[in-house]
Amino acid sequence: MLGAFAVGKTSLVQRFVKSIFSEKYLTTVGVKIDKKTVNVGEQVVDLMLWDIYGEDEFLEVRTSYLRGASGYFLVVDGTRSATLETARLLQKRATETIGNVPFLVLINKVDLTDQWEIEDSQVESLLANNWQVVETSAKTGEKVEEAFLMLTEKMLKK
Repeated sequence: MLGAFAVGKTSLVQRFVKSIFSEKYLTTVGVKIDKKTVNVGEQVVDLMLWDIYGEDEFLEVRTSYLRGASGYFLVVDGTRSATLETARLLQKRATETIGNVPFLVLINKVDLTDQWEIEDSQVESLLANNWQVVETSAKTGEKVEEAFLMLTEKMLKK
């Protein structure tokens, strides 16, 4: 899980692993690791989910946390357009560190679309670069499970 500070990385993991959402904001310090077993077709897959602290102007994600990753999410907060630029920078750094592994862009907080700052043209730009985009809500659970399964399938095909 890569993204700017407070985009919903921890909430997405909690929604996926434990089917819960909390309004209480807790900052991730370092990295939090969760595990979940999923079935993809006939295959059983153990996912190790690394929820890495958010990047902001004072804190840069350590690339050592990325090594060994089979795939990753770039999480963007739909209500804060600046988080999209952070995601672009993180994707560049991830590619430099671990090469071309599967990833998905999650534009989170789809339950707040009336407050969104992300423009359709920005999403179209991502799609034009062959980036897959899924609009999610950690709060309602919308497309969270689907996104994790999509990434898992992409990792298995690589």
